[in-house]
Amino acid sequence: MSDVSAMSRDYVLKTVNERNIHFIRMWFTDVLGQMKSFAITPSELEAAFEEGMGFDGSSIEGFARTDESDMVAFPDVDTFQVLPWRPSDDGVARMFCDIRTPAGDPFDGDPRQVLRQELSKAADMGYSMNVGPEVEYFYFEDNASPKPIDHGSYFDLTPLDNASDLRRDTILTLEQMGIPVEYSHHEVAASQQEIDLRYSDALSMADAVMTYRLVVKEIAIKHGVYASFMPKPIEGQNGSGMHIHQSLFDTDGNNVFYDADDPLGYSLSDTAKHYIAGLLMYAPEYTLLTNQYVNSYKRLVPGYEAPVYVSWANRNRSALVRVPLYKPGKENAARFELRSPDSACNPYLAFAALLGAGLKGIEDKLELPDAVDDDIFEMSEAERISRGIKTLPANLGEATRLFADSELMCEILGEHTHHYIVQNKLQEWSQYSAHVTPWEIEHDFPIL
Repeated sequence: MSDVSAMSRDYVLKTVNERNIHFIRMWFTDVLGQMKSFAITPSELEAAFEEGMGFDGSSIEGFARTDESDMVAFPDVDTFQVLPWRPSDDGVARMFCDIRTPAGDPFDGDPRQVLRQELSKAADMGYSMNVGPEVEYFYFEDNASPKPIDHGSYFDLTPLDNASDLRRDTILTLEQMGIPVEYSHHEVAASQQEIDLRYSDALSMADAVMTYRLVVKEIAIKHGVYASFMPKPIEGQNGSGMHIHQSLFDTDGNNVFYDADDPLGYSLSDTAKHYIAGLLMYAPEYTLLTNQYVNSYKRLVPGYEAPVYVSWANRNRSALVRVPLYKPGKENAARFELRSPDSACNPYLAFAALLGAGLKGIEDKLELPDAVDDDIFEMSEAERISRGIKTLPANLGEATRLFADSELMCEILGEHTHHYIVQNKLQEWSQYSAHVTPWEIEHDFPIL
């Protein structure tokens, strides 16, 4: 049943022995993108490669009902890494896992499997996907309330930026785990940070984002602070996004988004334009995956750099899709960024949805609308309507309804995962809608 190569397996077994690894953590995520893990000892490792490790999936969000709860985790040997924050004399390593049924079939509710399937569809069309995320987050004094640890702003240095040492330790740890970092800096809001990962294939990058979030939190704990990926933890301040840069390559390693003769001057091919058109057309339907919490929609409001309107542009950072020109004329740099996702999304499902929407645009040869270079936030509603500029969902309830009715999202995720997310988010929205907030007490109670 195992497809693990003997050479890779032998390397892992040798490393575990030579580096005195006592525990191997089996990592996977639930449907909402929360990391799950259990540990095995080295004596179980060979059996894990050959037969997988069984576990009860009934307690994992979006996995299985009690009467069909048996699941099997097969470690992906290519993801083996020693955890550098654990003691070296009592080592701990990790591997991401693919989840299968007891019969050996890929499990429909495994987010990693959902992304694999969409990447397989892309491969059948002759494409592979590269992704480069810009992941933002906050440091706070503790997890009781969002109290910033500094009052720095964009690109500030010390003394305003108290998080320099935390970012440095985080980057060093990521690089020890084979995850290269491209940029890091203080972001706009007080105590807000950004670390950008160097682009990679979509599956490796989804694994890297999950590792990134854990490393950020582990290093924060070591420094006595709390790291949060909550999209909008502080009212009146910018929220934390995860801008996702995307590009497609053919089997010869050529960037299919690049065209030096692009009449629009963006060096974008027709394939790229169809892909962007797909991202724009299906944005209202996949927003639930890129922005999956009630709090996500507190970030997607005018005035805080996060996009609200469905449009594309070059220099206009109020657009949903932006085509950067950092390295004009260089084929491999041809790409664009989607600016709506937040850093609390499930990267496996988000990447799968974006790829699926883009491929649908290519398949249907969707026409790219005109770029919007004006500040959309300054336009009147009538002007936006006249120019055909639509809006993203305004709240979780609207996003869930659009996602629930989306045939494309059901096709990409499969009925199991699609249905679970709809039910989970309808419940979350219902609970939030019935909650009496401090704002209501402050504004209405004294006068009503």
